Order: sequence, then C-alpha cells, then structure tokens
Amino acid sequence: MKGLPGSLDVERFAESRAFEIKSMHEGMKNARASATQRAWQQLPRHLRRRAASHDVRRVPLRLRDKARAEMDPMRRKALGRPKLGKLKRQGRTEQLLRRQRDKTWLETHLWHAKRMKMDNMWGYRIAVEPTEKSFRASHRASVHGSILHDASYFGLIEISGPENILRTIFEKCCDKQGPSPGAKRYLTGKIICETHVYERDSYPFGLLAPATVMWQPVLPAPSAAESDQHESVAPAVASSSKQKGKGKGKAREDTTEDVARVAWVRVHPSVFSEVFQLLRDTASFALEAAKKADDSKVYEVQIADLRESVNVFEIMGPKSSQIIKGALRPLPDDRPQFKEFWESLSKLQSPGSVPSGMIVGFTVYDPRLNFPPKNAKLQIESGALPHLPASSLVFPSVDLAKSEVWNEEVRRRLQRPRYKKMDIDQRKSNNLVPGTSLQALQQDDRVPVVLIQQTVGGLAADSGSALHGWTLIVPSGWGMPFFSSLTHTGTRVGGQRERQTQAFETGCAYFPRDYPFSKTCEEYMKEREEEERDKWERTPPAKRINYSKLGTRSPWKPDWDVVLGIAPVGDTETEGENGNDLIDTQRAPPVNLAVASTHDRTSLRPWFLRSPDLRALLDSVSTMFNPGAGLLDLINQRRLKRDEAPLSIRAEDLWKSALIPIKVTPRGRGSPEDMAIIYSVDDEEARQWIKAEVQRKKGIVLEESEDETELSKRVPVQATTIGYVTSGNYSLSHGTGHGIGAIPAVRWFELHQQARRLKQDALFVKIRNRGEPVCRAANIEVLQG
Repeated sequence: MKGLPGSLDVERFAESRAFEIKSMHEGMKNARASATQRAWQQLPRHLRRRAASHDVRRVPLRLRDKARAEMDPMRRKALGRPKLGKLKRQGRTEQLLRRQRDKTWLETHLWHAKRMKMDNMWGYRIAVEPTEKSFRASHRASVHGSILHDASYFGLIEISGPENILRTIFEKCCDKQGPSPGAKRYLTGKIICETHVYERDSYPFGLLAPATVMWQPVLPAPSAAESDQHESVAPAVASSSKQKGKGKGKAREDTTEDVARVAWVRVHPSVFSEVFQLLRDTASFALEAAKKADDSKVYEVQIADLRESVNVFEIMGPKSSQIIKGALRPLPDDRPQFKEFWESLSKLQSPGSVPSGMIVGFTVYDPRLNFPPKNAKLQIESGALPHLPASSLVFPSVDLAKSEVWNEEVRRRLQRPRYKKMDIDQRKSNNLVPGTSLQALQQDDRVPVVLIQQTVGGLAADSGSALHGWTLIVPSGWGMPFFSSLTHTGTRVGGQRERQTQAFETGCAYFPRDYPFSKTCEEYMKEREEEERDKWERTPPAKRINYSKLGTRSPWKPDWDVVLGIAPVGDTETEGENGNDLIDTQRAPPVNLAVASTHDRTSLRPWFLRSPDLRALLDSVSTMFNPGAGLLDLINQRRLKRDEAPLSIRAEDLWKSALIPIKVTPRGRGSPEDMAIIYSVDDEEARQWIKAEVQRKKGIVLEESEDETELSKRVPVQATTIGYVTSGNYSLSHGTGHGIGAIPAVRWFELHQQARRLKQDALFVKIRNRGEPVCRAANIEVLQG
C-alpha cells in the first residue's frame, strides 16, 4: 500500500489504457461475429451470390480479409473442420466413373443433367424431360422449328459376311409383311430399311422390336459409272442368294453372291441383347445351311457390338435442314450430287421434300473451328415451278451415300479429338479479331459423318401430320463438339417425353408402350403398375379413386387375355376401396366372349398383328366367308415367300388370339387417357348416340329422346370391354383428344359388320377413362405401320 498513490484520476487512467480497451472490445466483437456469422452473411441480400462462396473478389473490401481468413485451410483446421486424408481423396474423373458403375452416361450427360430431369432406363442415364415448362414449346419446335434429341443410347450391331448369307439372316428374323432388308432397293446402301425383328421362323409370333437396317454402299465398276447416276446398282448387289433364285430360272454367278458386305442394325436398347443373340443364332443356322448346300466353300460371318463407337442425333422439324447446314462445314467435295444436295439444304422448307430414308455421307471440319455457328437462312426461289423445290431433283445414289464412318480404323483414330477445347480457344484468342472463326490447318481433325432422312408417322392413319427431320451419325468422342454447335443454333433439346410426343401427335405407335405382348412392353407395364399402385395405396381412402365402385376391372395394366377371351373375367383381380377383389355382378354370360375349355385356352398364343398395309389386309379378310382361314392363308403365303414352313396352327385359334393396333378419336367432347377402356355398343344404343349427336349439331332437343349427357351416364357392362388405350392425351396438332390402343381382330370384324348395318363409314365404340364414370362416343380406325 505504500507504493500506491493516495488518489487515482480515472479519466487519465482510461485515456492511458484506451488502446488496450479498444483492442479488447474489437477482439470480443470479432470472436462473437466469427462464431455466429460468416463474411458472406454480412452482405446485403442483393449482393449475395452463390458464386461468391469461393471467390474472394466478389466480396467488398471491408470484408475481404475476413473472407480470405475463412477460406484459409489453416484457419479451417483451427476451427476444427475435418480434412480428408490423401488416400480418401478422389479426383473428378474417379468420382464420375464411380457414379457410372451400374449405368452408362452418354457423352452429352453433363449438359443434360444440368437442364433436364434424368432417369435410369435400359442401362443408361437418359434425359426424360426439360426442367422448364416446355411441353407446348417443344411441340411448336417440332412442327414449325427444330428440336434435337441425343439418341446415342440406341443399340448398334454390325454384321459382316457374304451377301447371300446376310440376306438369309435378315429374311429369317425380319418382318414378312414388307420388303426384306435384303431387297434390291436396300442392298445398294443408298436408303435405309425400317422393319421389325421377330424370333427366327416364328412370324407372326415372337415380335421383339422395330429395327433399322442400313448397308454399307458398294461402289459400282468404272464401266457402270454413267448408269449408276440413274440406278446406282452395283454388279455385286444385283445378285441374290441361291435359295432366293431357286425355281425361278434365273442364272446367278457365285462370284457375285460371295462378295463381302457390311450392314448395321439399330434397335432399341431394351432388346439389344435379345437381338444380338438372335442374329448370332440365325447366322449359325444360315452358315450351316450354306455348308450343306456346297461343302467346297467356307463362309464366315462376324457380328460386332458398336454401341460405344458412334453418336446419333435426331434433329426433327422443318428448320432442321438449315440447322445442319449452319452447324457443319463440309470439306471440298468433287461429287456433283453432293454439291447439289448441300446447296439445296438452304432451300428446303421441310426435309419431307427429300426421298424418305435417303443416306448422305460426307466429311466435315472440326465444328469447334467455326463456333459459334450461324444459321442458314431459308431461301425461297420465286419463279417457275414453285411447287418443285431444287431438293426434289436430288435422288439417292451409292456415290452420295459413301462415308468413312464405316471404317473401324478411322473411328478408332478419331475416338479422341487431337485438340482440346482449351487449345481451340487459345488459337481463337490469338486472331487479329479475337473469337473469329479459324481456318482449318493440316493437323486439324476431319470428321466423317452420315446424314439420314427420317420421317415419323409416314405410314400412320393421318400421314398428313407426319414429322420430318434428319438423323446425324458421328464417330465416338465427338458428341459434345457437334452437340454444342447444333444447340447453339437455337434449336430446342428434348428428352424421352418429347420423342414420345412426336410419335403420338403423328398418330403412330411408340415402342415399347404401344407394342403389346412384347417383352419390353410387359416390363414397362409392370413398372408402371407398381409405381401407380404404390401411389394409390399411399393416398388416403377418402382421397383416392374407388375403381371398384366405378367398375374398372383392371386399373393398373391392360388384361389382354380377358379381352381376347383366353382367360375368364374372374381370373383378373382388382383391389377395390377396401382391398377386396372385384366381382362381376353380371349374371348373363358375356356376349361374344364365350371362353373355351381350359385346354383350348392354354393352347392359344396371343400375338400382335401389325403391317404397313394392315387396313387393306383386314378389308380383304373381312370379305371372306372364313376370316380366320383367310388370315392364315395370307400369313403362310408370306412365310413361303421367305422359304419358311407354313404355320401348324388352327385358323380359328390364330384369328381369336390376334390383336390389332387402332387409333381412337372422340366424336364430341372428351380426351382419352392412358389405360382408358374401349367398349362396344349394340345397334340400338349406337343409333341413340348418332341421333343425339345430330340433334346437338342442329341445336334441336326432343323430350322423348335421350341426349348425350344421359347416354354418357349409362354404366357399361364389363363383358363389352373390347380393348384399351395404351397412349392417350390431348393432341396439340388436332385440337382434340385422341388415343392409340389395341383391340382383338375378332372385335374389329364385328364392328365392321355393325357399321354396315348402321350405314356408317366409321366404326362406333364407347370409351371411358379408368378413373371417371362418364363414357364418350368415339370412332376407331386401323393404325398402319
């Protein structure tokens, strides 16, 4: 106490310790702020950006030191944040490969994943639909503009060997209704063949999936160069196999039959393994048959999987020709036909002016050299013959279809681009005007491509609404360079929903949902049944649809066996509101659905009847006394034409178990949905519907007649169910609803007879959505394709 002063001046003491006090207050404030709030959170809301979380320069100067300290790794360690060890770290490539263990990504996956909803389908991670609201916009693009779809997930099979062996393979496992892929028109390789694949020697049973077959072009001999400009038929292609020419009196030379040919088969990825194994088995059968015919010759057939060798883009719409010409820059080509074709692209108002399925092969420069591309403007010529565009003068030819994409060595060499995008951008920045297009150097890549004219709905009932476009095939490794150039032209990008909508709007069947009895369709229906049933069971009883009360026998999937009469109505179980089975309350036996004995039911094999000329086929059969015998005779004729034995089945069983595709169009209001039920009506009720419809159109309402509202409330009998709608919705092209479904051929024959009695041109039916009590009058027509 002796050393202490007698008095203390508090003011002078605080002034002498002001620095220490200020430092203590700032330390307390910083400690409190750093514990509860980061530098990014101190910014006003209009300055907050997601990108600022890793960029210190996006933060104001007053907070930049704090932000830098928060991002300092030593600072993070001091705050107790764990840091992964070196062994647990994974690079970006390893992380992306780890995510592809159970599925395969397309080369454009990262672009799609940022902008579209993705789903695992058929072993791939595929885009389903855009995240933005673009249903109508995508439809307008396909009708008035252009829309792009990456179809690289489709399976591609290469089969090579002697021409006669390959023709035998295609004849054994392809559709018998139309021309075989080995026909003369397709052998040249100037157009593609769209067919369907069946199990070997099982036609019309065993339908697998639609397929596209294209042959590698074979150049003609020099002496036939002039004639090739008109016919483009090579001497090696003009021949046929010995079996094909047997009994026709045409001499064939063995040297022309043994020429090695190559063909590509594109199929849906869901049936790739089945088709691949089918081609192997059929090739073994064809080689064995050829060896028995001539032991002196040894044939060899090679079948390869090319799923990872090419990328395929589908560009649909009237402006797709201008998109392709603006995005691609071909090399100087000496072929006069290609020059004429390339010049006509800017004059095409629609790719439908080009012959269907025409193949064009050429080589282009690296599309990144002239990025961003400029769209080619449509040039409409004014003068004579305005109805005949210049593109109609370009015909398919072998010389026009040749391309180096068929060469495996060329594809392997181009599997990885020589220059990265960073190198291309660096070269552009060195230009006098940075960013301008580059002139191709000798070391730059030259990429061969194939362009194929594509038509959706060309054989449908309403072919006037068909969509036209192009299919572009490029080597593997060049997916993103071409995709970026195509998308930069302003075209929209679609997923599975948009691709399915294109088929629905044109009125054609879409695989797999519109192909009953196929393996892929059964798997699709099963997955949708599980998904919809689980969703229905999670819904409270007071909020979900009571299918039992509405009389919906099978709300989850079509019961084709009951519709065909193969299984009785009681075999189908449907859970109602309380989980009970649905019991048919109709005491009278079903009309025209008399079920055969158990032995006869098990012997029936349901099958799907489809053909490019299905309408003419049914019309010819309907005029016969025994339609079943007539149908069996027509099928056996087509089998004998392909050197196959006739079917060993009763005509009655074949006729009863046939299912045909149809298109449903409401006569008035209403729009059919998926799984809508198709009912038949008797003559009296049909007359009432027709009378009420006429009165509605004339504005006359009679008291003694029932109007459409009362008729629509009539509860249909379950025995009158004749089919289901597999794809139904409101059509933006027609401004009304329509659906695509199937009915038995027997029921179509009965409806055809009823239309004659009623003196109506259209076949009259009733449709009801599975979750609605109201029925609507509709017309059905046969769907071809």
